[in-house]
Amino acid sequence: MHRRLLLAAGAALPVAARAQSAVPAMASFSILGDLLREVGGERVAAGVIAGPDTDTHHFQPRPSHAEALRGARIAIRNGAGFDAWFDRLLASTRFAGVTVTATEGLALRPATGHSHGGKDPHAWQDVRLAIGYVRNIEAGLLRADPAGAEVYRARAADYARRLEALDGWIRAQVATVPEARRVVVTSHDAFGYFGAAYGVRFLAPQGMSADAEPSAQQVAALIRMIRAQGVTAVFLENIGNPATLRRLAQEAGVRVRGRLYADALSAPDGPAASYEAMMRANVGLLVPAMRGEG
Repeated sequence: MHRRLLLAAGAALPVAARAQSAVPAMASFSILGDLLREVGGERVAAGVIAGPDTDTHHFQPRPSHAEALRGARIAIRNGAGFDAWFDRLLASTRFAGVTVTATEGLALRPATGHSHGGKDPHAWQDVRLAIGYVRNIEAGLLRADPAGAEVYRARAADYARRLEALDGWIRAQVATVPEARRVVVTSHDAFGYFGAAYGVRFLAPQGMSADAEPSAQQVAALIRMIRAQGVTAVFLENIGNPATLRRLAQEAGVRVRGRLYADALSAPDGPAASYEAMMRANVGLLVPAMRGEG
C-alpha cells in the first residue's frame, strides 16, 4: 500500500508540467479524478491525491501533496465529510483557485452508520447522482477556464449521456433478480445510494467507517439473517480489513463471492480502472451472486 501511495503522489506532482497549455487540476480521490478527466479531456492536466485502491476516509496527505495542490487552478472534493483531510489541505496551502464540491446541491441520504456530518457521502454509487457530480465539475472548469467552455460543455454532455445509458443498464440487470433475493452483505456501509436507486438491500457488519468494529451481537444477528433468508451475495471491498466479513461468512456457512469497488478505483490494469468500469464490474458480480448462480 505504501508503495502505491508513493506512486500516486508521483503521478500527482507533475500536473502543471505535463502540458504547458493544459489547466492544472487536482481531485481528492480516484473516482473524482476519473470524472474530472472525462469532462476536462486533454485541456485539463488532472491529478489525484488519494490514488487507486487507497482508503480515502483516513488518508494522510504528505508535504508533496500540498505542493501538488499549490500548482493547481481547480480543486475537486467530494464533501459530506468523506475527504475532510482535503479541506485541511486546501486551508493549509491557502489554495486560491476554484474549489468544487462534487456533492453540492445533490439530495444526500442521511448517514445510517458512522457520522460524516450527518450525511452519507457515497453518492457516486447512484449513477444519476454521479451525473450531478459531472455537472458540478463542468461548472467549476467553466469558472477556472472560461476559454474552454465549448470543450467542457460538449464533453460533459457526452459523458452524461453515457452515464444515463449506464444507469439504464444497471436497472435492467438488477431487474433479472427476483425482488426477494436482492440482498447483499458487504464489508462496510458504502452502498446505500446504490441500494436506494436500484432496489437492492445492503447489509454490513461495519458502519460507514471502513475500520469500525461491529459488536458480537451485531455479527450474530447478521449471521442469523443470512441463514434465515438464504443470502448468497456476500462480498469484500477493495478497501478495509476483510477479517470480520470472512469470519461472518464462515460462521454463516456461505462463501465470499468476490471483491466490490466502493470508495476507490482499481489500478489501471484492474477491473475498475474508471468509474464506468467500476460500476459495470460491481454489477457483474452482484447480479449472479444475488441470483445464487455459481
